[in-house]
Amino acid sequence: MKEAQKILYVTQEMEPYLPESPMATLCRRMPQKTQEDGREMRAFMPRFGCINERRNQLHEVIRLSGMNMIIDDTDHSLIIKVASIQSARMQVYFIDNEDYFKRKATVKDADGKEFEDNDERTIFFSRGVIETVRKLRWEPTVVSCNGWISALMPLYIKKAYADDPQFMRSKIVTVIYEEDFKVSFPDKFRDFLMLDGIEKEDIQPIDKEEVTYVNLMKLALRHSDGVVFTSTKIQKELFDEAKKLKIPSVVIDKDSDYEQEYLEFYDLVAKQ
Repeated sequence: MKEAQKILYVTQEMEPYLPESPMATLCRRMPQKTQEDGREMRAFMPRFGCINERRNQLHEVIRLSGMNMIIDDTDHSLIIKVASIQSARMQVYFIDNEDYFKRKATVKDADGKEFEDNDERTIFFSRGVIETVRKLRWEPTVVSCNGWISALMPLYIKKAYADDPQFMRSKIVTVIYEEDFKVSFPDKFRDFLMLDGIEKEDIQPIDKEEVTYVNLMKLALRHSDGVVFTSTKIQKELFDEAKKLKIPSVVIDKDSDYEQEYLEFYDLVAKQ
């Protein structure tokens, strides 16, 4: 029996719900390959407002929706939707909320300006995925985090949910792409992300440094069990950080026939 029997894919983008990109394509192919390999998988992404619900046949899962999460002293309702990719016999779960995901865009407006609440959306999305997986009573062997909107997943799983039976044995793999955000998150982000079980020392290197893309991904690596670099052109600081932390790392080219390479790496990390 393979070690990485249950893989949770958490992604910022996925085809066919968003346009083709290295991340959207990989996160469409890998869940299908996982199932074809005889493993279980669950896949989550944000329900960005530009995703056509009717065309993609999204519908709300009432039994999973209804939780409120507090961010900046404000209640935000967690809505869970699901859709199926019939050709792959694959379900995809969507994290939705009227405040954060109604706008008809992903992380930038039509002029390319990044949304000012992307920091809060990152918190809401990561917490929403974890709480939904808990409701599903599903215990992932490996959690694959794709895109900076999932960058808090390693911190939350390893610290805030460290004693949760569904996550205490989970291994985290952060997959890093040639992407970033240009505008640093506001200082209040540090306070908003804190949950019981998280200490100031756990949020290095953003506890005293600017919350840039690189520093946010360094935070993710600090609590990850492995890292995949999808290109050699990714920021050198992140390669250096993985080496300093001595976590298993690999470069898997996004243009290669990469599915088996990923599954083998997930198995390697699961055995640690």
